[in-house]
Amino acid sequence: MSAQLACYDEDVPVEGTFRVELEGENGPVEVAVVRDDAGELHAISDICSHGAVSLSDGEVEGCTIECWLHGSRFDLRTGKPTGPPAVRAVPVYPVTVDGQRVLVDVDSPL
Repeated sequence: MSAQLACYDEDVPVEGTFRVELEGENGPVEVAVVRDDAGELHAISDICSHGAVSLSDGEVEGCTIECWLHGSRFDLRTGKPTGPPAVRAVPVYPVTVDGQRVLVDVDSPL
């Protein structure tokens, strides 16, 4: 597979998230499309590597997203945790903006 339509630019709030489920090679993939404080769009796994809950319910600050359950923060560019309790990264995916369409490739994590 290649990049597929995840949402439209207007679906993602300012410094916020939009949760979407996309079809990957191995089945459904839960993705959080996130707009950072600079307005850039990112796609990151919606599942926290520590608490297995939805990251799209968390707060966005700068270029990180915070898990609402235990406070783990993840870098939106790399998926790496920036502090405990999470120690494992979450996948991030390539994003392409084509006009208003936001395309994400869940089969080619960065």
